[in-house]
Amino acid sequence: MLDYMGIINLNEREDNIKGLTSHRPLAAVPIAGRYRIIDFALSNLINAGVQNISVFTQNKYRSLMDHMGTGKPWDLDRKNDGLFIMNPMYDNYNLGIYRGDIENFKCHIDYINFSKQNNVIITSSNMICNLDYRDAIKHHNETGADITIVYKKADNCTVDYQYSNTLIFDKCGRVERIDMNFGRDSECNVSMEMYIMKKELFLDIINSCVSTGYCDYFREAVYKYLNKLKIFGYEFKGYLACIDSTYSYFKTSMQLLDMDVSRELFFKNGLIYTKVKDEPPTKYEDNAVVTNSLVANGCILDGQVENSILFRSVKIRKGVTVKNSIIMQNCLIEEDSEIINAILDKSVRITKSNKVIGDKDNPEIIQKKAVI
Repeated sequence: MLDYMGIINLNEREDNIKGLTSHRPLAAVPIAGRYRIIDFALSNLINAGVQNISVFTQNKYRSLMDHMGTGKPWDLDRKNDGLFIMNPMYDNYNLGIYRGDIENFKCHIDYINFSKQNNVIITSSNMICNLDYRDAIKHHNETGADITIVYKKADNCTVDYQYSNTLIFDKCGRVERIDMNFGRDSECNVSMEMYIMKKELFLDIINSCVSTGYCDYFREAVYKYLNKLKIFGYEFKGYLACIDSTYSYFKTSMQLLDMDVSRELFFKNGLIYTKVKDEPPTKYEDNAVVTNSLVANGCILDGQVENSILFRSVKIRKGVTVKNSIIMQNCLIEEDSEIINAILDKSVRITKSNKVIGDKDNPEIIQKKAVI
């Protein structure tokens, strides 16, 4: 599969998750104790043998660049091909005149043109899954499709995947129509925003959009070609979570406490890799009671933790109760405090005898470096 290049397109909605994306892109939001959301998209590509991967950012990309670095954790620090980070050449996003991802592709079209691969996989980062692209490519070749869209047949669309695009197929399996999920139907074919096609076709779509002003977003361009190209779907049957809101982020994180979900997501079609940090093992003090929780290394625990996720270097003092919560890196929770149904961003300090209590469907978010 070395004849494929991977493009991770970070053109993702952040309207409903601003509490966690005010200072970072959605792709850089921490998840599962030591990972970032983008790790799944990167790992899926490299597990399939893709060695040329570019990340097209939009804004607030400093933390994302710090996390990815040279690409070493994903074996992408190489002389030929490797990891490329494509930042927007013009900061039109913050000026309020952002024209979509087509403009970003246009600004870096030389990179796409001169890459030696003849095929391309375009994917977003917010679809959390462990996908074997080799099966999808085999299906793509067997159907003779111009474009293959990876999708998931979901049965919980009234609650999840809100405002995601859905696919309607004809009797031959060809994509006939694209709709948007407004939660009216419980079952739908959710587009995972993953596209497989020839690089030449990808370039033609970009150039056509630029020259005619036909559309500003790549996914819109693909949908407008439904009657001109053979566009088929490939059904993904594994675990899928779409991170597009605080609710979906919290719900997905809690689902990771289920061992069956974790095993499938992190091991089924290959490992999920992330940035390595060398820290000591977690220290459990005399008063520590930890049940059904995911705890990263470097923590010091002396309180009660239940149904929660603790990131690296979290410190929980004596008398603290943490339930159904996500505590990110370097947080400090001092004596006799209570944290229930909450998300604490990085380096938050909860002072002695304080309470942070939210609702399971609307968790309380404490912003980065806050002191309460």
